[in-house]
Parts: sequence; C-alpha cells; structure tokens
Amino acid sequence: MHRLRIAWSLCFLAFPAVCHAQSSVFPYGVPEARPDVPLSKAMERAYTRYMSPTTWGNELFTKFRHTPLEGLEYNDGDGTLSRRDPSKVVKANGKYYVWYTHRSTPTPPRGAQGGTDVIPSTDWDLAEIWYATSKDGFVWKEQGVAVRRPRKPAPGWRSVSTPDVLFWKGKYYLYYQAFLEMSGTRGDDCPVTASWSDSPDGPWTPVGKIVVPNGPPGTWDQYSIHDPYPLAYRGRIYLYYKSESDGRPHPVRFLGLAIADDPLGPFEKHRLNPVLNSGHETGLFPFKEGIAALVIRHGNEHNTIQYAPDGVNFDVAASVSLMPIAPGPYVPDAFADTGDGRGITWGLCHHTTAGTRETKHSILARFDCDLSLDVDDFWMKEPEHWWPPEYYFHSRVNPARRKQLEQKAREDLAK
Repeated sequence: MHRLRIAWSLCFLAFPAVCHAQSSVFPYGVPEARPDVPLSKAMERAYTRYMSPTTWGNELFTKFRHTPLEGLEYNDGDGTLSRRDPSKVVKANGKYYVWYTHRSTPTPPRGAQGGTDVIPSTDWDLAEIWYATSKDGFVWKEQGVAVRRPRKPAPGWRSVSTPDVLFWKGKYYLYYQAFLEMSGTRGDDCPVTASWSDSPDGPWTPVGKIVVPNGPPGTWDQYSIHDPYPLAYRGRIYLYYKSESDGRPHPVRFLGLAIADDPLGPFEKHRLNPVLNSGHETGLFPFKEGIAALVIRHGNEHNTIQYAPDGVNFDVAASVSLMPIAPGPYVPDAFADTGDGRGITWGLCHHTTAGTRETKHSILARFDCDLSLDVDDFWMKEPEHWWPPEYYFHSRVNPARRKQLEQKAREDLAK
C-alpha cells in the first residue's frame, strides 16, 4: 500500500490529468489494505468481512485433503461394524488418542420399525464409545471400549454415541449423547451425559446423570442436545452443541453454547443461542483471541469457516469446499486457554455412505488442511479442485427423476 501511494504521487506529478481519472480505479496488484477508491459492495466486503481480500492471505481459508486410515477393519463391509463421530484428537503418553461411536451388531441398521433390543434402528443405535491410538495420525490401533452402555434406566442405556473430550485440571472428561429410547422412534431425542478418568486409557467413571439437558418445551433445543464439543476458553468450559428445530420433513440445525465453571456443570446456556445458524457436526478450535468453526452440511451458511472474536458472535470468514464430515481436529491448544489460538492442520472425520443400501455403515478417515497461523502451505491455499467428470456424474439425477424432467421438457416444447 505504501509503494502504491508513492507510485500514485509520482503519477500525479508527471501526468496530473490522466492520473486524476485513474486514481478512482482499483489498482493492479491487490493491496492488502483497503485502497482509497470507491468500492462495490462485494469488494467492500472483501476488505471488511475477511481476514484478507484474497484466499492467499486468508488464514481461515483452506483446501481439505482426505486420506483413508490404516489399521481399522470393518467386517469386510457387511454393515455390522461401524465407526463414526470422532472426537477431537489429543496427544498424551507420546501418542495420539481419538474416541468415537462404535457399533457392533448382528445386522446393519433396520430403521425404527425393524429395530429391537439387538437390531439397531440407526447407525448410532446400540452403540458404545471406543478409542484408538496412533503414532503418526495415519495408522491407528483400536484399543477397545471406553464407555459402555449403562443399565436401564441410566442415561444412555439404549445407546451412547458422538463423544468429545475435555482435559481439565488433571482429569479427562468424555461428553456424549445418552439415548433413553431407540433412535428414530420420534427422531433423535437425547440429552448429554459424561464420564471422567485420570488417564486417557481409562478406566472411565460414568457420572450417571444428565449433564447438559434438553431445553424446556417450546424452545429450539427442546428435544435434543447433540455433538457436544468442549473447549477451555476464558477460564471456563465452553461446550458447543447442535440441536434440531422444526422436525420432519424440513429439519433445521442450529448450534448452541453452554458454559460452565466445572466439567460436570451446571451448564448455563447462552442467552443468544443459537450462536450458529448453520452446520451439523461442527468442529471448533481456538483461533487468535476467539473461536473458529468449521460449518458443514446444513443451513444458509454451510460450507463456510466462521470466526467469533468472543466465542459467541460468529461471522463468515471463508467459503470452502469438500469439508470434512463430523470433524474431530487435532487442536494442540484446545485446553491451553492462552488467548492466542494457533489453529489446526489435520484431524479425523467420518464417511457415512460406506457399503450398499443393505450394508450401509460409517468409516473413519483423515483430513489435512492449513488453518494454522504457524503454517503457510501453498497447496492448501490454492482454491481450485481438479476433479474428474466421474466425481460430478456420481450425483446425477436418478432414473425416476430423469423421466419427470424429460416429460416436463416435452410438455414445454409442445406449448
């Protein structure tokens, strides 16, 4: 910007009439700071909404690369074994740890009408919390169950799923969804409970009570508290969660925030809830003085990365593609609470479309990105994706819909 002003000053001295006409034109070589020229609404937004007017300088813009994990098998993909909903990855005892929903059942899910005490209705029904460790983030070794389903009527007797982890004052806490009925009976109604341990390897002690309850009747989160996601922030525990409003056939997903001074509560829901108007299994991490969020899948602002300097009031910081589903990032400073979040570069996610319609199950995978203040990866900032035509054709219209469109076209031509 400094060099630009010098150039314009020299231009005025040599060619005052010509430069007067050009001084109101956006310059070549995009300046990092807003130039002193009239701007369209879109270009004004480039300088006021984003951390940089281009993706190259935007620390919250990235590409996402996806890699299959090694070391985990799935019963030859017959649908009886599923792993999904990975927690944040944490480092302890010289290795990485992750917790996740683990379903091992005699059959794949059969829907609410076909579910029984042993046959799951959904991919996360009749599930437990298991964990795995890794030395490099690519090859993982499953260590076994962390949290079993308790006996009825304790919260989670039907299923425990979608865990996330908090390290607080020397102890580990797992938060997870606690189903008190079969999923799909009325939807995915459930609150959140927790277990704690002195070690990431357990044993884990269930608290045996609801930690984050559903909202009162008539409120946006009256039926469910999903995807609990705790961070240490501003000396307190900020637990973000998802709920579903409006119900079927047009459900709306929002993200809320509950805050506590103790890992087991009481949690106070923020007065501005919901704090995000879009997203499903949203992953968050400390960034600079605030919190950044990977907002995937649902809502007007899906496929964005957002930022809240206060952890509450989020705004879009970047629009991205091929985001990880149900991200569980490796967040080195998730529990440090330094007020100087450094960001993330990798994590785990899940894919829920493995197998056929009859053997559908979920698998864990790895994602890589550059959302770190300490990394400058050219190949993660270049926005173009070079996908083969088959990638696009995979989502072609189905035969029944094609017939409808063909008939509509013929009718249109006959008018």
